[in-house]
Amino acid sequence: MSAETQYKNPRPITWRDYYELTKPKVVYLLVFTAVVGMFLANDVTQSWFPPLSALIFGTIGIALASGAAAVVNHVVDARIDTMMARTQQRPVAQGRVSSGKAIMFSAVLALIAMGLLWFLVNPLTAVLTLGGLVGYAFIYTMFLKRATPQNIVIGGLSGAIPPLLGWTSVTGSADPHAWLLVLIIFTWTPPHFWALSIHRIEDYAKAEIPMLPVTHGEDFTKTSIVLYTVLLILSTLLPYLTHMSGIIYLIGAIALGLWFLYYTMVLKYREKEGIAMKTFGVSIGYLTLLFAVLLIDHYVDPFI
Repeated sequence: MSAETQYKNPRPITWRDYYELTKPKVVYLLVFTAVVGMFLANDVTQSWFPPLSALIFGTIGIALASGAAAVVNHVVDARIDTMMARTQQRPVAQGRVSSGKAIMFSAVLALIAMGLLWFLVNPLTAVLTLGGLVGYAFIYTMFLKRATPQNIVIGGLSGAIPPLLGWTSVTGSADPHAWLLVLIIFTWTPPHFWALSIHRIEDYAKAEIPMLPVTHGEDFTKTSIVLYTVLLILSTLLPYLTHMSGIIYLIGAIALGLWFLYYTMVLKYREKEGIAMKTFGVSIGYLTLLFAVLLIDHYVDPFI
């Protein structure tokens, strides 16, 4: 039985349903890291501000492509979404938007995104963005998510590339420093998502999704979260060690890393109600603040 026939909602479809399909909260964070990548790329172009064409059309294109990938995720996961408390109210799972309409919406978003990026930014950014879209919407969602408990590790690369896309929007090249930003988000993704999966372990088990807590247990997952967080903190030192950033960033990265690590240690060693979800929330704040500090350091450090 399809999600459309299983659930009937008399409320007419509104723009909010389509907006929800794009996972706006996730897209906002991805786009923020992409915009920071644009500003950090100024060192290569030796300009104070990114070109407006890259800033405007690059941002819109990356956002639309991210939204298109999210819509595909809603369609592919419609059946399992109905089994999970966190996702059962999604528009496709509830039948408010049909799978066909959602796919058409995704295709329109993707085509507009590719057109903007190819013709108004540069082909490299368009190709890399398409790779990220395919990686998340199809390789991760349709295969990896259901195939291995390392799904979020392997599939994390597609969600880690936005700062690289922002960088290439400005420079037209995938410079090594841009890949450091990718590495940071790639390393951040497992502890971020595993904290959520611990909180929702029963839902994932019911939906038969082999998330790490389901296949290896909560204790093993908590240990993995701590170890990945240590690896994350080490990776955040690389921008300073490679002279990409200065002392402001170094102090901020260490302080934020210790903040995140504290919550992962509490998750591991002190059983507290709601700590997994709290750690998940802290991880989002951590990444947002880390990239904000990168941006502040980029503009303030030269004057110190």
